[in-house]
Amino acid sequence: MKALVKTELGFGNLEIQDKEVPEPGAYQVKIEVKYAGICGSDIHTYEGHYKVAAPVTLGHELSGEIVAVGEGVTNFQLGDRVTSETTFYICGECEYCRAGDYNLCNYRKGLGTQQDGGFAKYLIARAASVHKLPEHVDYQSAAMTEPLACTHHAVAKTEINEGDIVVVIGPGPIGLFTAQVAKSRGATVIITGLTNDRVRLDKAKELGIDYVVNTQEADIKEFVNSLTNGYGANVVFECSGAVPAAKQGLDLLRKKGQYGQVGIFAQADVSFDMEKVIQKEIVVRGSRSQKPTDWEPSLELMNNGSVNAKAMVTHEFDITQWEEAYQAIKSGEAIKVLLTPVD
Repeated sequence: MKALVKTELGFGNLEIQDKEVPEPGAYQVKIEVKYAGICGSDIHTYEGHYKVAAPVTLGHELSGEIVAVGEGVTNFQLGDRVTSETTFYICGECEYCRAGDYNLCNYRKGLGTQQDGGFAKYLIARAASVHKLPEHVDYQSAAMTEPLACTHHAVAKTEINEGDIVVVIGPGPIGLFTAQVAKSRGATVIITGLTNDRVRLDKAKELGIDYVVNTQEADIKEFVNSLTNGYGANVVFECSGAVPAAKQGLDLLRKKGQYGQVGIFAQADVSFDMEKVIQKEIVVRGSRSQKPTDWEPSLELMNNGSVNAKAMVTHEFDITQWEEAYQAIKSGEAIKVLLTPVD
């Protein structure tokens, strides 16, 4: 089968290779991939900013059909429509694993990073990480369960009450998902972006986000204050990974507000205004990936219509068209790009 493989670290080094069709071992399933989404971390990996266990087939956002099951697998059968968590291996013994916080296990191996992922015709997944698709979740939407689960994880770390003002900074796929999840909890949601985010800001309007603000055309702090009698936002989620946005987020918060860092910064050393954290008694929450308890709620949000994932798909390519997909993302014209396998 053909697979899109990161052959070695550094910029580029991504190529189509012929690989043997894998077969499942004990407690594993074999999935025929229908769609695999391109994540921001795949872009970082391609550009050499994110380390993976090269050579490895990329792709950790996926949907497909089970075509084989390994020994000991009893809860899945051939033909099941599924998606999979990124977790392929955990130690199972550390305190994080015992608490179900697999995303924090030091020995965790993930699909598309340390284990061959979904940019191929078939992949092997850990049966315990696989989820059946609800009736109203199609394959395209299901391929985006992982990023949705990441945003569910982030939102679940905060306390959102009915009518709270929530600001989401950054209208990329993660920001758009975060805004929808926050809205499903009764919040009034403001999403912000820049002039070159116009396609994504228009999509936010289409998705029914309450307020969409271009911060190069409007004073976002003044706008937030106008909605909150000058108090500021209850919650801010920073989804862009941009340092200026993080500083802006703290400024928009009210005293005792909550700040969630969802976006990944390109650089590790980021200056942060701790004076605002102290003086306003801000609660700061980090959010890393997702964990098992985020998946079923995320699937249900799509199933009941609270989150419209399919509307975010702007482009589809097959895995041989990586360069075209990459350019569509980098140009800003794409929101969510899905890849399909080739024989």
